[in-house]
Amino acid sequence: MMSRVSVRDARPSAERSERVTALPDGGRVLVTGATGFVGRTLTGLLADRGYEVLGMGSAPLEQSAGMEHLSSYRSSDLADEIVPFTDVHAVVHLAGLAQVGRSFDEPQRYISSNSAMFTNLCEPLLAAVSAARIIVVSSGAVYSGSTAAPIDEGSPIAFSSPYAVSKVLVENQAAYYRARGLDTVVARPLNHIGPGQSRGYIVPDLAARLADREAGVPMRVGNLDARRDYTDVRDVAEAYLKLLVAEPLQHDTYNVASGTARSGWEVLDVLADAMGIPSPEVDMVRDRAIDPSSVVGDASRLRNETGWAPRRPFEESIRDFLRSS
Repeated sequence: MMSRVSVRDARPSAERSERVTALPDGGRVLVTGATGFVGRTLTGLLADRGYEVLGMGSAPLEQSAGMEHLSSYRSSDLADEIVPFTDVHAVVHLAGLAQVGRSFDEPQRYISSNSAMFTNLCEPLLAAVSAARIIVVSSGAVYSGSTAAPIDEGSPIAFSSPYAVSKVLVENQAAYYRARGLDTVVARPLNHIGPGQSRGYIVPDLAARLADREAGVPMRVGNLDARRDYTDVRDVAEAYLKLLVAEPLQHDTYNVASGTARSGWEVLDVLADAMGIPSPEVDMVRDRAIDPSSVVGDASRLRNETGWAPRRPFEESIRDFLRSS
């Protein structure tokens, strides 16, 4: 049976409050999913701050330009191979299948792969009696989003997609490994935007459609009425670093969110303005009726314990994405 406390994190963990773990200056940090959207930003940030960064990812390194800051890299599918790096001071686990929409087409692959990746990360660390802090990146998609109030870590969980199911499963695996002695901390980021994001998400998808639109023809889009909480990927990376170095942490789960919800219409308008074109007429299709109308996150816990706060304005994130694409 699933543990209600491990999913909702309704109270601080007694074990957590007694533990002090901090990443030492120049320490070794393993980042899984290192060549992905968040991984590239995070590994660059860690290297700039003087840490030794080891990476794992599914893509060959030669296909990932700009990753020279990694001290070591292993190209492999973590769902099929255990992690080879155990002599590390900290881990940020980003690897995983991540697109909510695609998870409906491949439900068992999402559930099995995301769970297997975490097992193959933690079992070698457990065998090595590792003291590394492990930031387990989950998702704000696990929340029900059924309330207009800001979502905090105690808000109700919903199993609204195979992706969300897989993330709740991984969170419960984190609780299992925590009970066995690993220092696992769950981060639940809401939506990311910013430079380097690939297709499959609202900003790059709308930008591509704006660039390819036909004059006089309505642009076909998804549901622009839905309001979401967007945080710049560089601020998200800063949040993960704050969680790595904090001593001690009082909880097992932390939201990463801007605290502001914006509609798809706002995203479209800011994109069009940044591209120097008028906002187009659209043909809107609502393709996932189960999506909540508005989601905004409450990251007060993270702010209060680590001092983190998002610094980059929404419009700057959009402009920087366009410059990077």
